[in-house]
Amino acid sequence: MKNQSNIAACLVMLSVVMVGQACAPSATTNPMGSSPLPSAGSSSRSATAGEGQRGSTQESAVGKSSLDDLRSGQAPVTPASSPLKDVLFDFDRYDLSADARAVLRVNADWLKTHPAVRVEIEGHCDERGTSEYNLALGAKRAQAAREYLVTLGVAAQRLSTTSFGEEIPLCKESNESCWKQNRRARFVVTPSRPAS
Repeated sequence: MKNQSNIAACLVMLSVVMVGQACAPSATTNPMGSSPLPSAGSSSRSATAGEGQRGSTQESAVGKSSLDDLRSGQAPVTPASSPLKDVLFDFDRYDLSADARAVLRVNADWLKTHPAVRVEIEGHCDERGTSEYNLALGAKRAQAAREYLVTLGVAAQRLSTTSFGEEIPLCKESNESCWKQNRRARFVVTPSRPAS
């Protein structure tokens, strides 16, 4: 019962965040422009503004967010073929380890060679702690990764962040090896915004 009420509370909070993002003028808070989120049966790879530009430069296709994966019943796994790798965090921390910085340097190098690509950085947590605490911690993890990419020369307006807290785990077992996989920042290529 507690899990159901936590999930319901999280979905309400996500809805509020999504509605707030749809009204925000900032490019970093609304990576999807005015486009609605896809429904459970739709594909996030449908043609949107900017798709033609990305196709003509042969850049990476739009990725599926963890929320898209959840809606389609799939695990929120970053494909091995993705050039952007996940960054892992220690328990109850959002500072970047040496390993995380090394992954972010590789991600930054790829992003600098693909200047039209926009990325949403998702912050995730393990199941320990309250839903509210984990949403805040996930946001700090995503923001830490974003800030480091900016120091490496990636334009800030190309990077947005969101937090899913503990609500979309990669692994669902209650043990340290599973929790370690869930404490991550995930990088998802988002649709390009049309030039105004």
